Amino acid sequence: MDFFKKPIISSTRDAVYHTLKEQILLLELLPGSVISEKEISLQFHVSRTPVRESFVQLSQEGLLDIYPQRGTVVSLIDLERVDEARFIREQLERAVIGLACENFPADSFKTLRTNLALQKMCMEEQDYKKMFELDEAFHHSIFEGCKKLNTWAVIQQINVHLNRTRMLRLATDHQWDELFSQHQHMVHAIEQHDTKKAEQLMHDHLHMGIADQAHLKEKFPTYFK
Repeated sequence: MDFFKKPIISSTRDAVYHTLKEQILLLELLPGSVISEKEISLQFHVSRTPVRESFVQLSQEGLLDIYPQRGTVVSLIDLERVDEARFIREQLERAVIGLACENFPADSFKTLRTNLALQKMCMEEQDYKKMFELDEAFHHSIFEGCKKLNTWAVIQQINVHLNRTRMLRLATDHQWDELFSQHQHMVHAIEQHDTKKAEQLMHDHLHMGIADQAHLKEKFPTYFK
């Protein structure tokens, strides 16, 4: 899901689908939580048909597990899928930040600097949901500045499992100094046209979560497969 641009809602099914997906990614619906068509239809004041259709779509994306005659459960976090998403994202993001080092528009630099200022404020407020949005917006701005938004859209399709671990990490550990520092250094590397440095920073940035995964699994064992 794109957290800085709300999706266009064209039907009741879309509204239910996008809301449930956001609740899962924001950990408002925790991994392993049981939900039902009846419960959600009452909550949204809709019939069970759009809810059932939303459940099917979320199941296809690996966010819900539907057990006939038994119920529907928010899927546990699959670390194999998380790692594959990180792998794909790393290859694409390193390539794109390399392009940014070659040519990056002035207005995109302004966007990144504004984002960093907002991250700094967010660190003081310890708003993990806003910090996640700003983190995503930071990376999005690099793709936008390089005219690679279709590539960004590809990343979003495989990002949902990785995003749940990122959100869990931000929610449980408010020490975001390293995250912020890496973003600062990326902007500096782009300004200096230092492709090698920028690509290494992106590699380190996206690998930072690997160590966190073991800690999160130990702290929240019921959330993971």
